[in-house]
Amino acid sequence: MYRPILILLLFCLPAQAFCQAQQTKKPNIIIILADDMGWGDVGFHGSEIRTPNIDRLAQEGVVLDQFYTAPICSPTRAGIMTGRYPNRFGLRQNVIPPWSKFGVDTSEVFLPQMLADAGYKNRAAIGKWHLGAAYKKYLPLHRGFTHFYGLYNGAFDYFTHQREGELDWHNDSAVSRDKGYSTDLITDEAVKCIRTYAAQSPFFLYVAYNAPHGPLQAKKEDLLRYGFDESKPLFPHKGAEGMTGRGNTPRQTYAAMVTCMDRGIGKILQTLQQLDIDKNTIVLFFSDNGAARNGGGSHGDLRGWKFQEWSGGVRAPAVIRWPEGLKEPGMVRQVMGYVDIAPTLLAVAGVKSHSGKPFDGINMLPVLEGKKDRIDRYFYLGHGAIIGSPWKLVKAHAGNPQMKEGEDALFNILNDPSEKKNVRTAHPEIYERLKAAVKPYDDIQPTHRVPPYGEGRKGFAAPKDWLIEE
Repeated sequence: MYRPILILLLFCLPAQAFCQAQQTKKPNIIIILADDMGWGDVGFHGSEIRTPNIDRLAQEGVVLDQFYTAPICSPTRAGIMTGRYPNRFGLRQNVIPPWSKFGVDTSEVFLPQMLADAGYKNRAAIGKWHLGAAYKKYLPLHRGFTHFYGLYNGAFDYFTHQREGELDWHNDSAVSRDKGYSTDLITDEAVKCIRTYAAQSPFFLYVAYNAPHGPLQAKKEDLLRYGFDESKPLFPHKGAEGMTGRGNTPRQTYAAMVTCMDRGIGKILQTLQQLDIDKNTIVLFFSDNGAARNGGGSHGDLRGWKFQEWSGGVRAPAVIRWPEGLKEPGMVRQVMGYVDIAPTLLAVAGVKSHSGKPFDGINMLPVLEGKKDRIDRYFYLGHGAIIGSPWKLVKAHAGNPQMKEGEDALFNILNDPSEKKNVRTAHPEIYERLKAAVKPYDDIQPTHRVPPYGEGRKGFAAPKDWLIEE
């Protein structure tokens, strides 16, 4: 009398195992973000800086040749998390400084919150946050991440881990007193998480290095790779003459910082290979914006720097590798960028609908898989700048004080990637079309805006060990 039930159970067990196997086929996802790394500072773009592991990603994966970001840190990070242009929630003009009460609106749903619904149990943010630290509600563990290790603010000391005189290094919500160079600590934590999460796939890691953002500080062993000579003067650095880790020149120090980060990326890739999970792990690498002027970095042949909507400020070195999903290495010239990450990864995870607000970004998976050659779209860069490939519009006097264009400019960025030739008068219809396309984005009026950078700085005292109580 029990035989039919037994037979039914025997049929159900393989089905359940099959369902579990199907679930585990969702790829692990690792986003690796560099900080203020220029277009010209990777080996696969011809740099003298040694980046063998990033170059390996470029050789084995898909180079994203027209990948764009915001021109500064916090807006890009917010766009990654939300899939939305950051001016929708008031984060376009400035980064979020330590003394600011501003944070990304909590009604905005972040990528890890969406991935949780897709079965990604472990979701770790490792490294630099920079999306608000005044209140707990703005911190990673309250925005969908299950683990956080790193710094809340930007531009801190790589060796002491201090910002505004207080230790800004955390393990989840507790202070971390781990010693060492921050780039190495970020790498070690990423490797640790991968080893812990590998048996519980799929997982999501957001590895946000603070390198090579200033202050320019490198380890001696890496400085020596670039000809550091202790008998020669260190590069001058106003207000920090005793700063640890300075080399003879800013470029030398910057290069050493990039190489250290690249070595860390190599350890991450090696760990994936050792655990035999590399083939079904997406690794996406890019920089959050261009190199800072006089900060040791290079924009290559591109025009402009960080803070500007010229390509040197917003066109990032970028590559994605996913051997099981994107089997053909190569290059795509599709215009895409930071706001496309969330919709693309949710498509990869099989999410048909999500709990967040409407995306500005587009699912780029069809292009990455080679099913489409191109998706026609406009990509908003901020402050009167927009791309509708092959055309780019830069409006004069559009609100960014770092941009000093005297007249509206139109460029063919495929023929003129350095933005040297304004072809507006030769293509009036295209100019008018892009001017109409950029207006709705420029006209967005959020309820709250990040205050001017210096507002609230005078008299500010950081909380002890940057522990946030409210």
